[in-house]
Amino acid sequence: MLILWQSYIKILAKIGNIDLGEFPLLLAPMEDVSDPPFRVVCKENGADLMYTEFISSEGLIRNASKSVHKLDIYPEERPIGIQIFGDKVEVMRDAAKIANDAGPELVDINFGCPVKNVACKGAGAGLLRDLPKMQKITEEIVKICDRPVTVKTRLGWDDATINVFEAVQRLQDVGVQAITIHARTRAQMYKGEANWDYIAKVKEMNGIHIPIFGNGDIDSPQKAWEYRQKYGVDGIMIGRGAIGYPWIFREVKHYFKTKTLLAGPTLEERVAACRKHLLKSIEWKGEKLGIFEMRRHYTNYFRAIPNFKEYRIKLVVEENPETLFKMLDEISQRFDGVAFVENENEIVAI
Repeated sequence: MLILWQSYIKILAKIGNIDLGEFPLLLAPMEDVSDPPFRVVCKENGADLMYTEFISSEGLIRNASKSVHKLDIYPEERPIGIQIFGDKVEVMRDAAKIANDAGPELVDINFGCPVKNVACKGAGAGLLRDLPKMQKITEEIVKICDRPVTVKTRLGWDDATINVFEAVQRLQDVGVQAITIHARTRAQMYKGEANWDYIAKVKEMNGIHIPIFGNGDIDSPQKAWEYRQKYGVDGIMIGRGAIGYPWIFREVKHYFKTKTLLAGPTLEERVAACRKHLLKSIEWKGEKLGIFEMRRHYTNYFRAIPNFKEYRIKLVVEENPETLFKMLDEISQRFDGVAFVENENEIVAI
């Protein structure tokens, strides 16, 4: 059943004592995407709350360099939550203590990751098949942390086992201070349409008083507004819609205020954001990995620029940082004055 929330009370969304404003936009924790360099450019463009990539609890307690590295936080990206995942109560508790002591604004628990090597081993969305264990893990983490604890989860394991209602109640009962719901089951992975009707029903549950954030399929300002109105969520988390396009946050906020679409980023803004992202990626990950992991972002940074294919190919194969930065300078000059179009095969530069 679809519920139209024709009006809503303008109150500030808060997680514990963290004031996130009237209707916060959250950057989703995405593996190999939501790293410090990307979070910084998203923050600059309007994201209100960040989450780290999910971090292995086993890796943290064993002091694995990859896991510990993910605890890094830039001052300019706060407020931020460190997200951890795992399936063992004691390990998750100890990892939460490490995350807590790293100094984020909150600690987040991943009960939603659907990938096989996580969920099928009993972590992430796998814990939707064992709600008592999910509750126990959460309870221990809440006890050990001196800052708010939040959760991200899904609707259930599959369509036959939708149990998000019981999960939310159990999580709130043990002290979780906000929950983000990805409106798909684990079986759906990231396919098919997200069903936000279930999130609206969670919001209607008697006694639910913590913020409920919605996640899934938000890729435009119009859809963000529509879902805000229809489902009554306290905020929206954006994931794939932000990859290579951090401006989605400012565009959504502009639409909320004016009901008009904000002009897309200029060429100068695109190049500047890409340059900053690349520079910080190299600084944080090292030259080889930093350049490699930037490749997933170039297409969206420069989407809708006609006749850009040649440069796109060069960007994703080039390994020399100096050459990459020179290419960005060349792009600024080559496409100055070009009209951006959604279908670059239909309209040429003017």
